[in-house]
Amino acid sequence: MKNQYIFNFKTEISQIKISAELNNPFATTVPEIAKIAAQEFQDFIKIVSPSWEYDFHLVKGKMFGVLVVEKEDRSYGYLGTVSGKLPKKANCAQFIPSVFDDSTGDFFINKGMTEITAIRNQIKKTQTLSEITTLKEKSKEKSIALQQRLFENYHFTSRSGKTKKLIDIFKQSNHAYPPSAAGECAAPKLLDYALEHQLKPIALAEFWWGKAIKKKGMHHKAFYPACKNRCLPILEYMLEDFELYNRREQFEEGSTDH
Repeated sequence: MKNQYIFNFKTEISQIKISAELNNPFATTVPEIAKIAAQEFQDFIKIVSPSWEYDFHLVKGKMFGVLVVEKEDRSYGYLGTVSGKLPKKANCAQFIPSVFDDSTGDFFINKGMTEITAIRNQIKKTQTLSEITTLKEKSKEKSIALQQRLFENYHFTSRSGKTKKLIDIFKQSNHAYPPSAAGECAAPKLLDYALEHQLKPIALAEFWWGKAIKKKGMHHKAFYPACKNRCLPILEYMLEDFELYNRREQFEEGSTDH
């Protein structure tokens, strides 16, 4: 049921100027309504995260995202999720889930990862160089085959309601093949859910939560545009706009928001 994932605004937003068009995910400008949604979502994370037994400030930070949507009754709400995966204990029922269902193909992804782990454990116990080489090659082949099958089971929805496999989306782009973890970033997960459930995307924002990564310029609660490497082909397909990245600058004129 789609309503289980929709957060209703606690903040009074009647006086906030809300654009009818989605902001460019690759621009640095963050709409005011998206900032409000992000702040409320951050408050939610503060409340629920202590039970996760995962300290984002000590272990590793994560990128989170919010998507403001217009519902069928013309009122506004927002969706929230995390980029990538969280530890099992940190799973949150209110987060938009992965586009890929782990139970697909009788849990082929879990079984495949178990097989690869077993091979890698065997490598650690083996002392014969030739056997180690053979096992490493076997592990590599299984990893490539598993990733290929995984990408073939990611499907994304476009604005016009069409669906396409992740691997086919990348084939028709300049990137050719999806990089690792493609499809698991917050922006494509949020947009896919909204488009699939007839929720109109209004404003998108992604922010870093937790321990800073100074070398990459990642700071707690700071906003960042969608990543080009993993997200560009997916978002261009979903939004049916194949000049998104090239047009990002026109959305940033006169703005110093980050």
